[in-house]
Amino acid sequence: MHKPNISGRVHLIMEDDVAVIIIDNPPVNASTDAVRKGILAALAGIDVATTRAVLLTGEGRNLMAGADLAELEHEPTEPTLPSVTAALTDFPLPVIALIKGHTLGGGLELAMACDLRLGAPKASLGLPEVTVGVLPGAGGTQRLPRLIGLSEALSMVVTGKPIDVRNAKQLGLVDHLLTESEPEAQHQEALKFARDNKLSKRTLSDEPVELADELSISEQVEQLLRRAKGLPSARIAAQTVLDSTRLNLADGLAHERRQFLTLRGSEPAQALRYVFFAERGEALAKSTAFEPLPIKRVAIIGAGTMGIGIALCAINAGYSVDLIELNADALEAGISRIQHELDNDVSRQRLSAEKRDSALAKLNPTQSITCVAAADLVIEAIIEDLAAKQSLLKNLGELVRPDTLLATNTSYLDINEIAAQVLNRERVLGLHFFSPANRMALLEIVKTESTSVLSLRTALGFAKRLKKKPIIVANSWGFVGNRLYAAYRRQCEFLLEEGATPWQVDEALEEYGFAMGPFKVADLSGLDIAWRMRQKIAEKRHLSRYVGIADALCEANRFGRKTGSGYYAYPANGKPTPDSYTEKLIQDYRASSGIEAKVFSPEDIQQRAVYALINESLLLLNEGVCQRPEDIDIALVNGYGFPKWRGGPFFIARHMSEPDLDNALQSLASISGKGHVKGDAALAQPSVA
Repeated sequence: MHKPNISGRVHLIMEDDVAVIIIDNPPVNASTDAVRKGILAALAGIDVATTRAVLLTGEGRNLMAGADLAELEHEPTEPTLPSVTAALTDFPLPVIALIKGHTLGGGLELAMACDLRLGAPKASLGLPEVTVGVLPGAGGTQRLPRLIGLSEALSMVVTGKPIDVRNAKQLGLVDHLLTESEPEAQHQEALKFARDNKLSKRTLSDEPVELADELSISEQVEQLLRRAKGLPSARIAAQTVLDSTRLNLADGLAHERRQFLTLRGSEPAQALRYVFFAERGEALAKSTAFEPLPIKRVAIIGAGTMGIGIALCAINAGYSVDLIELNADALEAGISRIQHELDNDVSRQRLSAEKRDSALAKLNPTQSITCVAAADLVIEAIIEDLAAKQSLLKNLGELVRPDTLLATNTSYLDINEIAAQVLNRERVLGLHFFSPANRMALLEIVKTESTSVLSLRTALGFAKRLKKKPIIVANSWGFVGNRLYAAYRRQCEFLLEEGATPWQVDEALEEYGFAMGPFKVADLSGLDIAWRMRQKIAEKRHLSRYVGIADALCEANRFGRKTGSGYYAYPANGKPTPDSYTEKLIQDYRASSGIEAKVFSPEDIQQRAVYALINESLLLLNEGVCQRPEDIDIALVNGYGFPKWRGGPFFIARHMSEPDLDNALQSLASISGKGHVKGDAALAQPSVA
């Protein structure tokens, strides 16, 4: 089929009396200046007198999956997307959008500006702009409520989550469902629809959207914003959708555009774009000499919590998995847990029944360790004990092929020591998953003194197939993530000692945007786990300032949620509740230490915690523990609940002047006392980092 080239990224063809505009901007047909110009040029090139209708479609499997985010770094130039949507709406002939694959952001806004929308099987539709710090800027907040109603529009715009094509049809966002699954067949089916049906222009109502139940809508907005955890674009997007109830369509579109342009240059939007590009950057310098080794079969040793989570990741990604556990009861429990997790995913519509069955078919539970001989990658997830891991890795080294990757899931142990007796140590590395491994996105790939570039590149390929956010880190205590969190938690414990309560600290940090405050996290994890670790290194306590409040709670058998009390009390409803016992324990601890309580504002608490993270980030960078400064921020937003819309500690540090940052770090050092090491503020400057 001949495709006259309009702009290099858009083609116009005539199929009898139907004009077909094809967006051709691989890989996802994103909106760019060339695409927008091309659509306008295509519309201008149509002979209205001899044409019945226009079909807007995309080359390949997508119509348009959003915009090129790099464009948001610059001032917008004409033609903007609103200019294109206006041209589609005003075109004298009926315009039909073929919605297929991922039709997101500007793609859905283009489709909503058309007169009819056809939906291909398995298509998804969404307006994810809030997730990159802006709002839909080409009609999304105004056309959507006029098409599907206020409540459903609020849900789509404020969460940014896509809906499937069948749901879109039920809501009225899609007019007709196609049946063909392949792009060319869908194209022909859409053409047949255009030829066989009486088509006409359809104009959205210019009147404001009806607000039928104000109380219900207010409650919905409040709930949506709670889930958004302070994301500024979500709040402004919600209000802009609500503004459709008081503005006519033309005024609403102009208002929406002003809000979009304001948000585009905001710091949260810059932070979200920074994280977006950081996560897609090269974690390892490209090298044509090292193509990753193929991984088809993965062996996982240990059917505990981590082993089960890793196995779920691997079978869901299509790998054949040997789950090895010597204890028959533990193996049976692990199989049941995997089945339960997959069934739960099906019931929550995260997974189809067919994909669940396919994943389970990939799982081979066994008590025999000899099956590792067929594996391309072996991951040990046994107890956190150095001698046990050393013995296992030595044994594995003798059982597997010479090119099989050997990985440990240790959180804190020295991987050089774990691998000390392994032959071909260049194939040994750490794969530090975060619990629950099948839910948490962060994956630390730990290189030892011997790990080869080939092994790292192979591990990166594995991580990406698991849809993880991988960072490469050096073999060092706590690696990157746990070391950062230790510094953060330590500073929060200092705040307790100085006068704050656990709930004041948690509330302030949740208000800042953290997914959960540190003391709620500690109760959830179990205070006894960290207590045992502290006991192992008790002889080193004299080197640093030490707060014994958590120890006192453990000595009172308050280990957190699992025992009904920790920092908080946990009544029958299971919700963490401020506890007078904890408050008195902390007061008594201060009194015995001769400490007079201070009063802290939420801002005081937030600054102490964030500067502690910035300081530790600079130390990690100076010591070469992480490959890139951005990896620090990737770790915190994907593994520790740091608000993505704030970018991360390194992003924050880079937006401060060196003198201001140095003063803040000096103040933190003076408060933190002995054992604290101050980071070098100069490392946060872009020219240095």
